[in-house]
Amino acid sequence: MAGKVPRVKLNNGLEIPIFGLGTWKSKAGEVEQAVKDAIDIGYRHIDCAHVYGNEKEVGAALKAKFSDGTVKRKDVHITSKLWNTYHRPDLVEKNLRISLSDLGLEYLDLYLIHWPCGYKEEAETFPKDEAGNIIFSDVDYLDTWKAMEELVKKNLVKSIGLSNFNKAQITRILEKGSIAPAVLQIECHPYLNQSRLLEFAKSKGIVVTAYSPLGSPDRPWAKPGDPQLLEDPKLKELATKYNKTPAQVLLRYQLDRGVVTIPKSVTKSRIQQNFNIFDFNLSSEDIAYLNTFDCNGRLCPLAAGYGHKYHPFEHDEY
Repeated sequence: MAGKVPRVKLNNGLEIPIFGLGTWKSKAGEVEQAVKDAIDIGYRHIDCAHVYGNEKEVGAALKAKFSDGTVKRKDVHITSKLWNTYHRPDLVEKNLRISLSDLGLEYLDLYLIHWPCGYKEEAETFPKDEAGNIIFSDVDYLDTWKAMEELVKKNLVKSIGLSNFNKAQITRILEKGSIAPAVLQIECHPYLNQSRLLEFAKSKGIVVTAYSPLGSPDRPWAKPGDPQLLEDPKLKELATKYNKTPAQVLLRYQLDRGVVTIPKSVTKSRIQQNFNIFDFNLSSEDIAYLNTFDCNGRLCPLAAGYGHKYHPFEHDEY
């Protein structure tokens, strides 16, 4: 089954499977089995992050699947992300080594700066002042990036990239860094189709990964009455046309645009269903139709970071 998943070539000559399992919001006690199920089904790409707080469980699942011979380390692409409280250059490798230890790995396939804006170093995950506001760090993400480059030189990570950076910030990294980002991970779905940022990344040889491709229906800050992408009548109508579920259409939409996608689920039947997208393609007309759903519907705005000088969505058009 794993052979079904196409791989996308990165600008450093390495490859990334175009489809993987996301682990954001996967609760303790659930994610280990979810990762085991995903690998058994044929997933060969697992997307993780230090801030998700579940990398030890992911590591236990990987160890089990390596031990029982289902996969070898080289067969599985593992991504993790540097958290905001580790932006200071001398802390970058420290955060990576925490993830490596938790995951039980000697190297990562891909390491991303999770957000361009740093938080107060050597504090809790979300350091707050007495008023409850996040305490920011003024570390320049370019200095963070240069420390990320050192991880490649030390063979601790195969590729490095960015997450939630805007066009201006990516451009600055490209101009000032010595290693070009291999991947840009961003929120992407028909309500926020990111067409301009996709075109920009493609023009720079950067592969894009879509997170929240199903519209993140379980995001913790969702309010009653918020639009639910999976319930959109136009999407349901399209799913009926293809005899697929709305989720399968949303995932195929990304693959047909050349975008890597990493839907999260801890339910085995859904993990399987999400994987069953390699037997159809959307027509170019239907991709264009899905693009018309765009309403700048950003679901993950990092509201706690508003006011930070490097907040990616406050100052840049895309």
